[in-house]
Amino acid sequence: MARGSANGKPALVQSDLRHLIHPQHHPSEHQDPQVWVSGKGITLTNIEGKSYIDGLSGMWNVYAGHGRTELVKAAAAQLKTLAFATAYAGSTNLQAIELAKVLKRLVYPNIEAFYFTLGGSDATDTSIRTARFFWGAKGRTKKQKIIARKLSYHGSTVGAASATGVDEFSQGFGPRLPGFLHIESPNPYRFTTTRKDVSPGVAAADLLEEIILREGPETVAAFIAEPIQGGGGGVLVPPADYFPRIRQICDRYDVLLISDEVITGFGRTGRWFALEHWGVQPDIVQFAKGITSGYFPLGGIGVSKAIKATLDTVESGKRWWHGYTASGHPVGAAVALANLRIIQKEGLVKRSARLGARLLKGLAPLKKHPHVGEIRGLGLLVGVELVANKTTKERFPSERNIGKRLRQELLARGLCTRVLDEVICLAPPLVISEKEIDRIVRIVTEAITAVV
Repeated sequence: MARGSANGKPALVQSDLRHLIHPQHHPSEHQDPQVWVSGKGITLTNIEGKSYIDGLSGMWNVYAGHGRTELVKAAAAQLKTLAFATAYAGSTNLQAIELAKVLKRLVYPNIEAFYFTLGGSDATDTSIRTARFFWGAKGRTKKQKIIARKLSYHGSTVGAASATGVDEFSQGFGPRLPGFLHIESPNPYRFTTTRKDVSPGVAAADLLEEIILREGPETVAAFIAEPIQGGGGGVLVPPADYFPRIRQICDRYDVLLISDEVITGFGRTGRWFALEHWGVQPDIVQFAKGITSGYFPLGGIGVSKAIKATLDTVESGKRWWHGYTASGHPVGAAVALANLRIIQKEGLVKRSARLGARLLKGLAPLKKHPHVGEIRGLGLLVGVELVANKTTKERFPSERNIGKRLRQELLARGLCTRVLDEVICLAPPLVISEKEIDRIVRIVTEAITAVV
């Protein structure tokens, strides 16, 4: 038996079941898994030789597509030159310095400096610790609480899971850490309010003010939010007036605004960073995924000038005692620099805006389908939500297994993507072509018709 051959899949699956623990692990999900062996462009090929459109860019992250030799060469060259160097105080490396300089030109104008992590979860933890440290350094030590939103996803470490607004990520692991609070999501399709004096977007944002006043502004350090709620919410795009109001509230009560752009950063929504759509700048921006197109684990945070100044001026003995071994990893930084050059050279940010509009236009006829409740998105980040009843927005009963059946029908037609409950999530690589966009539209339309 050849290692990795299709004939050897049963043995591989048994070894997987015996020795591997997967994200959100349960063996029922891995009785007949996709065993991926190669990728090219927007396509993934499994051990049986079947190819699929990668409708989720791996895990929302393979922006430049699979098989980019430029990224492989960047990693290999850096590994040969300097495979690792610590970034702890007293040490640095050329690649981390250059990446920070490049990011300074790409992110929000008020963001001044960057700290690098290995992914989104530890970026969230870094944001939380930094927000609390900032206020503590200013003598406002009671400002510790972190407010997030229901249906948000910020990661799976203890701190990040406490911020995450999906209960399953804390279920079975003990209670969330103290000091984390959650308000309703501004989901335009499902958010309801009795207020008549303001728009739904403002009403949803005002929930932040209500909880700040209830808890006491002197106790609240930060509000953390994804510009578009992807991993937990199923691509929830807020009303246009939501984040401008959020920014006003944060300023009014001295609460830091943390923008979690792990999914939305680096062009996914048709802008370099998603709060640009609404003219808002955060105090902290966190990122991961698309910064390296998934070719190397890398994440991080960028902080405002005010936060950087505070980190720089505290006493040495009271410094920002935070660090990871692999922070500022030279190989990760080298891959990120090569990836950002691809995004710029190939115009992938504008391409995402243009092809995202094509995807939404192609899917628009599905609005007439009796079970398609909403089609939403920005750039190449799109969700199609199915409902049992369009009038009441009632969800399908769990026994109908709509999500599982949708996944099966999509796969049968050559599209591998995520179905979150009954929401088809679409986030293909930004290098996708018009023809491939149209193929996704056909597959999604056929799959929905086959299931409901």
